[in-house]
Amino acid sequence: MFPKVSALNEAVSGSVKSVFKDWEQRLNSSEGYLESNEDDPELIVFIPFTSDVKLKSISIVGGADGTSPAKMRAFINREGIDFSDAQNMQAVQEWDLAENLQGVLEYQTRYSRFQSVGNLTLHFPVNFGGDASTTQIHYIGLKGEATQLKRDVVATIVYEITPNPSDHKTQAETGGSLGHVE
Repeated sequence: MFPKVSALNEAVSGSVKSVFKDWEQRLNSSEGYLESNEDDPELIVFIPFTSDVKLKSISIVGGADGTSPAKMRAFINREGIDFSDAQNMQAVQEWDLAENLQGVLEYQTRYSRFQSVGNLTLHFPVNFGGDASTTQIHYIGLKGEATQLKRDVVATIVYEITPNPSDHKTQAETGGSLGHVE
């Protein structure tokens, strides 16, 4: 469903895709969740969008028993961020998170900085359980609106400089009336 969403330090490869689900399903963990590797709570989630978005808020539902992320850092329109980059770069915004097990909290973005987001990288450096445990994320919700579709450059070739009459059917050849097209 989200082929280009990816994560660094996920214990189960591809599990990051399971955290993007409908709001009504945010507390349903039966389809999986994102978990960091053992004894390393740090996670990076890369989210590319199909169009630029204006991002208003982010909701995170973490795991129980101290496995919820305690901090979140956001980077926009930067691809290929690794842990060294995330620790050394200035984030667009940072949040101290609460253990949001019911999924009722939303973290507002500094809306003026999140106006034209083509991709979003979320860095979760620590959790509530300290360095000895894993971090779990059961749901990531993003609230915002698309601004425009991304368009690739389209190359066109004009192949018909002068019309060739044999390429065009006349009314008589097509059986009279051209009809009505809706």
